[in-house]
Amino acid sequence: MGELINGIRRFRFKGILVILFVFSLIASVLLVELSGIRANRYDKSIELMPQDMIITKDEAITSLEKNTLLIHSSEDVSSCIAYEQFDVILADMKVGHIAVDIGNDALPSFDRFSQVIVLLSDLTPLGQKIADLCDFVHDGGAAWFPLVLETNVYSSAISQMIGIDDLSPDYYTVEAIYPHEDFMLGGGRAFAVSDPFESSLTVVLSDDAKVYANAEGPDGVPLVWKKEYGSGVFVVDNIGMYDKAIRGFYAASYSLLSDVCVYPVINASTFYLDDFPSQIPSGNSEYIQRDYHTTIRDFYINIWWPDMMNFADEYGLKYTGLAIESYDNHVDGTADATPDTGTFLNFGNMLLRKGGELGYHGYNHQPLVLSNKDYKNHYDYKTWQSETAMKSAFDELIELCDTLFPDAEFSLYVPPSNLLSDEGRKFLIKEYPHIKTISGIYFDDIADAELDFGCTQEFSVDENGVVDQPRVVYGFIMDDFLTIAALSELNFHFINSHFTHPDDALDPERGAELGWSEMKRRFDGYLSWLYDSAPGLRNLTGTEASAAVQRFVSVSPKTEYTDNGVKITIGNFCDEAQFLVRFNEKLPDNVMGGELTNLTGGLYLLRATADTVDITLK
Repeated sequence: MGELINGIRRFRFKGILVILFVFSLIASVLLVELSGIRANRYDKSIELMPQDMIITKDEAITSLEKNTLLIHSSEDVSSCIAYEQFDVILADMKVGHIAVDIGNDALPSFDRFSQVIVLLSDLTPLGQKIADLCDFVHDGGAAWFPLVLETNVYSSAISQMIGIDDLSPDYYTVEAIYPHEDFMLGGGRAFAVSDPFESSLTVVLSDDAKVYANAEGPDGVPLVWKKEYGSGVFVVDNIGMYDKAIRGFYAASYSLLSDVCVYPVINASTFYLDDFPSQIPSGNSEYIQRDYHTTIRDFYINIWWPDMMNFADEYGLKYTGLAIESYDNHVDGTADATPDTGTFLNFGNMLLRKGGELGYHGYNHQPLVLSNKDYKNHYDYKTWQSETAMKSAFDELIELCDTLFPDAEFSLYVPPSNLLSDEGRKFLIKEYPHIKTISGIYFDDIADAELDFGCTQEFSVDENGVVDQPRVVYGFIMDDFLTIAALSELNFHFINSHFTHPDDALDPERGAELGWSEMKRRFDGYLSWLYDSAPGLRNLTGTEASAAVQRFVSVSPKTEYTDNGVKITIGNFCDEAQFLVRFNEKLPDNVMGGELTNLTGGLYLLRATADTVDITLK
């Protein structure tokens, strides 16, 4: 009996040892993971540039050689509308140019330039200069007509030269644009136009005109084409839409003008999570209860976030979470909410463990707008009583973030609802110099435009060195407008900049009625298209993307033809620069000073690793 009792005691003791061993193993794994967060989560693939190397876009442009003539007219409505976009397109592509208002300025000789952009729908103001332009192209120049031409005696006189065999007097309603696969990244399919109208000429082209985009499908009305004439080329756009969402189509058209076209890009794919981490709403949601029979809290923790983490694993996404402490409406600087720090900490640490980043969204969801502004019933927000109140509340958020994430570098701010007054921006830059990025939105909202303090941005760097890095597309259910905008920006800036919210799955206006399963499926479709279309697209956090924007803004490239290829000299080179390069005649053979990645057809991504890149051609 004594031996039996001793055996039982030894067994129990060994059992306790096994349990202790398992707990020790779990603790060790957790310790390693937590240590990994501290050691690795803030390692950046690209760092912000030194302050003394940062310059603005205007400063970079001044050093460019002006080899392009842009002809526009302040008396041509289409020309005026398009000029607003082309001013940015050419600046961001670093095309040194001289702009001439044909009605008010003297037209210089075409022979001074290598390219002429005719931003006119009515060619009448050119008069006899049209003949000179044709001679210029015949002798080796390049001319581009980005606007849909009015049918008159002047356009008819050059129709054969620019590739038009037959022209119908009826305009065509473009319901979708089909860019050819070797012309634009993500092409080879039709992209629906959100508000179609009679925008294009119904044309039949000559056999020797090369078509790059059509309406609806590959056999539809030609929308972009190139026609060789003598030793030069004409490029013609027949799209008839001149808004911010299709800049990339015109950037791609411009790249057809020369044998080799080089222009800087950002090369970044960023995914922002607004209001994350934040307080999880309590209670139930109609659609979550319908599909999952669970609370909002359990849905966030057990379904939504694991799905988002799976996207990160599959596509390599690096989320940038925008922290918000409370949803109270206090604008007097008081903060009496008690945040759920446990959930806040867990979500934040899991995001950081995946290589993500955290930034500021606000103490609460009240935009940094003082009482001298009026929301005019567009938003149910309050204005802050004073800068002192704003600072007290913002300091509260910073204290929470510093306490929970002591090793994190918070350098990015996203304004709630993309609203930020001039006073609010100045306040941020003055009081919080560690904030290096303000990320608003790319497209104007009608209400924001009326309020005059919507945070609508271009990709730029201000005189203080603060990066403006707008988010372009949003949501899990992207409509026709956002889809074509995503295509455009992939080909213009080589960027995907996307944001969403955890509560998208609760809001019927953002797709909740379809159910999270369908929202997730459509988002996966977008991600699949994006990464299939853009080899070499870098997954970056918000701050890493800002570092890429700094380099994009700063560089001043110069392309020269050599005996066996091209030489690219990069002004204000830091440590690397990214470019899209289209080879229209011969493909590249060898490269020195950089790396080339084929994207589609003759379009390549160039990562320059030196301030001079030499490319030999086959």
